[in-house]
Amino acid sequence: MATGSKSYSLSVIIISQDEEDRIGNCLDSVTGIADEIIVFDSGSTDRTIEIAKRYSANVFETDWPGYGPQKQRALEKAVGEWVLSIDADEALSAGLSDEIHEVLSSFPEEVGFKLPWAVTIFGRTLNHGRSARAPLRLFRRDGARFSNDMVHEKILLPKGKVRKLKGRLLHFTHRDFGHYLEKNRHYAWLGAQKRNSSGKKGFGLTGAALRALWTFIQIYFIRLGFLDGRVGFLVAVMYSQGSFNKYAGLWTLRQQAFLKHNAETSVDMGDTGDN
Repeated sequence: MATGSKSYSLSVIIISQDEEDRIGNCLDSVTGIADEIIVFDSGSTDRTIEIAKRYSANVFETDWPGYGPQKQRALEKAVGEWVLSIDADEALSAGLSDEIHEVLSSFPEEVGFKLPWAVTIFGRTLNHGRSARAPLRLFRRDGARFSNDMVHEKILLPKGKVRKLKGRLLHFTHRDFGHYLEKNRHYAWLGAQKRNSSGKKGFGLTGAALRALWTFIQIYFIRLGFLDGRVGFLVAVMYSQGSFNKYAGLWTLRQQAFLKHNAETSVDMGDTGDN
């Protein structure tokens, strides 16, 4: 934990909605290194805002413009030299908190740092599969911004080095299986809409099935998810299902557009007769 004078300033930004059971753990994990904590909440109906205000005066209640735009709003409020973007269902491990303090105190040349995930789900912390990822979460504020993506937003940085830290970012991704099903539906549909608006094809239902198979192979075999036991298998199947739903959703959107176009063309052709 950071003590005494600091040679850096760190803003922590969080977006939230109905996270009363998890946001306290998140906020506890960053208080030792944060110079300011900024929370943007989009319509919580539980005690999320009340809990957040115990840790910070910078709690803002807003509408929901999508993940990228909402995180950009929070970023624009930050004043620290460095920014840590953390989700309400995540928390810094003690080791990662200490490592961030040590790294930032050493006047690093990097523009950003990736933080290795430690996904905790169904009572087990995974070391492989989805936990084999390290999302970019810590970065210099100057010149940084979030993409406008409604889902799976990206942090866009100026040119420079990005390094992966060793400490683990704890990710309490799902409360229970029912919560997983809700998130699967939500992210799959947003992903389908995002790809459709970008003009991506997805190669129909066959493509959706193949992508689902590839997702399972990638998580369970390539990223060694099988070493996480039965939960590792379940997670691989879950993400495979989510991948299928996303591209199946894209196919339905393209089908709807195709049918609408044909219907409008038929009407236009019907109006070409003499009056």
